[in-house]
Amino acid sequence: MATLSEIQALLGEPRFNWSDPAPWIGMEQKFGIEFPADFREIVNAYGSIAINGQLYLEHPAGHLLHSLGETIWGDLEFWRDEDMAEFLPGPVGADPGELMPVASATTGEWVFLRVPDEPSAPWRILVQELDSPAHTLYEMTFSEWLLAYLRGEDVTVCSRNFATDRPFWESLP
Repeated sequence: MATLSEIQALLGEPRFNWSDPAPWIGMEQKFGIEFPADFREIVNAYGSIAINGQLYLEHPAGHLLHSLGETIWGDLEFWRDEDMAEFLPGPVGADPGELMPVASATTGEWVFLRVPDEPSAPWRILVQELDSPAHTLYEMTFSEWLLAYLRGEDVTVCSRNFATDRPFWESLP
C-alpha cells in the first residue's frame, strides 16, 4: 500500500491535518460502512481539495458545499437512477461488492471505492467515465491509485494535461 509520505512527496505538505474522528463516525454510521484507513488518512491530511484543478476530494467535516457525506448521499441517488445505473458494473451502496462514490473529476470521471466482498479482502477502485459507458476496476487501494495518478500514470483520470510540471492542490472554498 502506498503511504501518505509518498503522496506528500509528490503533492506537497498538507495543511488540514484533521484528527477528530466524529465526522467520520457520523458519516460511517449513516452509510453503514467503515471507509478504508488509507482513504481516511489522505482526506484527513488534506481536507476538501482540488488536485491539479481536476480531481476533487472532500472531507466529512467540510461545509455543505464540500462535505463528503452530503456529496456521497447525492451521488448515490444519481447513480441509482435507472438511466445512470446501466453505466456501472454493479449497484452503488455500502454492501459487499457495491460501489461507493468518493471523488469526481472535472474531466467527467467518477471514482468509486468497491466495498470488499469479505471484511478481510482489500478495497479496490473503480473509475467510470461519464461521457461513455466505460469503467475500469483497479486492483489497488485508494492510496496506490492516487499515487499512480500523481505520478502521471494512466489510471483513467490522467493528470499529465493538468499538472505538466508537478502535481499541486488547492483547498476547496
